[in-house]
Amino acid sequence: MWKKKKDRLLGVVLLLTTTGYPLAQERPVGKPNVILIYTDDVGFGDISANGAKAIKTPNIDRIAEEGLLFTNAYATSATCTPSRYSMLTGEYAWRKTNTGIAPGNSPLLIPTGSSTLPGIFQQAGYQTGVVGKWHLGLGPIEGMDWNGDIKPGPLEVGFNYSFIIPATGDRVPCVYVENHNIVNLDTADPLYVSYTEQIGNEPNGRDHPELLKMRPSHGHDQSIVNGISRIGYMSGGHSARWIDEEMADVLTHKAVDFIKLNHENPFFLYFATHDIHVPRAPHPRFSGKSNMGPRGDVILQLDGCVGEILNVLEEYGIAQNTIVLFTSDNGPVLDDGYHDQAKEKVGGHLPSGDLRGGKYSAFEGGTRVPMLIKWPQVIKPGQVSSALISQLDFKASFAQLLKVDLSALDLADSRDYMKTLLGKKRKGRQYVIQQSLNNTLSLVSRRWKYISPSEGAKIQKNTGIELGNAPEHQLFDLKRDPGEKNNVAKKKEKIVRKMVAYLDDIVSDAL
Repeated sequence: MWKKKKDRLLGVVLLLTTTGYPLAQERPVGKPNVILIYTDDVGFGDISANGAKAIKTPNIDRIAEEGLLFTNAYATSATCTPSRYSMLTGEYAWRKTNTGIAPGNSPLLIPTGSSTLPGIFQQAGYQTGVVGKWHLGLGPIEGMDWNGDIKPGPLEVGFNYSFIIPATGDRVPCVYVENHNIVNLDTADPLYVSYTEQIGNEPNGRDHPELLKMRPSHGHDQSIVNGISRIGYMSGGHSARWIDEEMADVLTHKAVDFIKLNHENPFFLYFATHDIHVPRAPHPRFSGKSNMGPRGDVILQLDGCVGEILNVLEEYGIAQNTIVLFTSDNGPVLDDGYHDQAKEKVGGHLPSGDLRGGKYSAFEGGTRVPMLIKWPQVIKPGQVSSALISQLDFKASFAQLLKVDLSALDLADSRDYMKTLLGKKRKGRQYVIQQSLNNTLSLVSRRWKYISPSEGAKIQKNTGIELGNAPEHQLFDLKRDPGEKNNVAKKKEKIVRKMVAYLDDIVSDAL
């Protein structure tokens, strides 16, 4: 017994003397730090923990090795804005208008004063921060003055600190916003943004392709920033413009700084990476390292960023009582607007794994995403769960863990599945609802997948992704047919009727 105690004591002394960092005081298990790593366009098959062979993601895999890997976890939507809205509010985005893919000049989509995931952490006494892609609108409905205080925004919906990309990497404005202001903005060079007409006299990608280092394949031919043409127009703000190849480092360093600043007290960090969204412009130390072109390179870059987060937790002695939750906003896409050889160099790699479809799609590849969680003090390492899990339930689940009381209205569509998230319970949801690009709704049970009839296109022309739209009912037996190849709706009419009725009840249920 004494030897074990002595070994533990020696380990503490060594950690203090070798790292030079103070160890955080032990807190009750019920008040862990929480880091939500919310990635962009990472498919189910894009990480080696889910079977990828052509690319390795050891840092991401480490979360599963030290914790729990979910094989049936879902974003609520096959596109970014609605998934983020649903996850942060606990409410299905399709219940609200104007929650589709937001333009870069959209007003704030989350009502100020509403109950949110970060707000729950604030109620529990946490410091809350968001670093990375926002894409949920900024400012008032009448329009944003980018040269003044940029609000309302993250600080008005539950975050104490924010360092964000306003929209996406391929949309203007191409600047960072820290709290209420653009970083490094020169008042003598004001920033203006338009999504309706060209402003200023700077060249655009459509008329001046010779100025581009990355050429668009569809759209993405308006304002040029850092040799890459974008969606939308901007003028001015030159000193504030980002450099794409440095973005992953900038965001990761800000996330690490937030952890260091708050390591002695409980914190919630929403780390919303830009990777692996377009434009894919890896840092030179990752460029060419994957043999799969820029898309593969930014997967390696993302894995490196995850490694930096995990390492700082170890350095500051807070890894044991920190929940790290890794997931993605939707499924994968290869050609999403730029000629970056993603299709040509994908080789045998399957971004969606064995699933059909991808980003934008009603098929499983659109919303079934990687999800891994670790909490060394609580979760047993090396677990795999097939429980049905939705990002929608993060809000209610963490409210339960933190003992924050929520009204039925505040809970919205979110439900408590914390025991499932921690590997304490095998069963998850009975059903999850999915939303595709054209708002087709699907209902997924532990075995069956129902897709509502839709008149939309079967294949998205620009990306080549199967969208899952069909004028008739579609029903798939995911247990026997995970690739959704055989529509059995006509053979299983009773199941179709049951799932249609259940879906209709949820849709008509006013919150």
